[in-house]
Amino acid sequence: MSTRGDYASRALLSLALHENEPGPTSVHEVAERTGLPQPYLEQILLALKGAGLVRSKRGVGGGYILARSPSEITLAQIVSAVDGPIVAGDFGEPHENGACEHEGQCVLLGVWSEVGAHMRSHLHSYTLAEMVDRSRGSKANETLDPSTSHSHESTSNGALDSEQSLSRGN
Repeated sequence: MSTRGDYASRALLSLALHENEPGPTSVHEVAERTGLPQPYLEQILLALKGAGLVRSKRGVGGGYILARSPSEITLAQIVSAVDGPIVAGDFGEPHENGACEHEGQCVLLGVWSEVGAHMRSHLHSYTLAEMVDRSRGSKANETLDPSTSHSHESTSNGALDSEQSLSRGN
């Protein structure tokens, strides 16, 4: 997770937490609430606007609002909007038919690809609405660990199955 991805997530969470307030929220207000640097936040919000996650209003009383309901925005969408594709490193794809140039290269390329897929899946499983609930203490006893969260059971099982498969050498 990059700083940009973290800041974008925090900015949209702030907008979601205050979505019932009248009118758009200024960049200054978001920066104040989140402690994020305003010049950097302006760049991030422009990228989020380009991705269709926020809408803006110019002029007096201007600012930003969410373009969709918080329940329709995932952490993966936010991170992808500012960082591009969610991957575990930029190492390329495994070669076909075992044609690798260096020892262990294909095996590790495959692992990094699987890790990236798990990261994407995991981030897609969390919506901004869930983050609002957690911020407000509605689900204070739950953790973000999907192995303890009933709603994210399939993600954790998929990760566990892959880990077990890797440990068995499959």
